[in-house]
Amino acid sequence: MLALFIILMLLWIIGGIAGLAVKGLVWLFFVSLVLFVITAVWGFVKGIFSKKS
Repeated sequence: MLALFIILMLLWIIGGIAGLAVKGLVWLFFVSLVLFVITAVWGFVKGIFSKKS
């Protein structure tokens, strides 16, 4: 599961950089930014609730 999380985060970062590098794909940067935040929150919440006491 950690590998999936890391792969998704890297994909969103690469997509954001590509969106900034190519004129006309600025929308891709914003989509990648939103997906990055959603993935980060998902990973954080999953990490909190998966800890065993």
